[in-house]
Amino acid sequence: MNNQTYAQTTVAPSTIPSAVTTIVPAVGRVLISTLFLLAGFSKLAAPAMTIGYIQSVGLPLPSIAFGLAAFTEIVGGITLLLGYRTRIVASVMFVFTLATAAFFHNHFGDQNQFIHFFKNVAIAGGLLHVIAFGGGRVSLDGRRS
Repeated sequence: MNNQTYAQTTVAPSTIPSAVTTIVPAVGRVLISTLFLLAGFSKLAAPAMTIGYIQSVGLPLPSIAFGLAAFTEIVGGITLLLGYRTRIVASVMFVFTLATAAFFHNHFGDQNQFIHFFKNVAIAGGLLHVIAFGGGRVSLDGRRS
């Protein structure tokens, strides 16, 4: 005869998964948006230098490209930070980031350009996560659902 007794165990629900799924998307958006906001405001601080850089890579209409880039980085950064229309904004920023890598960081013989290219690729990867999973609970999008 088997006289084993089994202790009844109860597992308390963990708050870690909830905290992770609540806080981490917001922190991720803050970190990604900071990069775009700093880049956008630095363009506004030195427009002639930025326009000259755009001209140096041979893109047409450098003044218009400057305006579009600054607008995309600042407005996209703010809306990503707030989590407003997050998937759409992240999609635009994804394309913008890969275009920036292709047009401005394509001299792979230069180690600095090589690193910047793959930095942009990594940012695009982070943006793909935002596209896939949205802004999370701590976002304007999360408040609407």
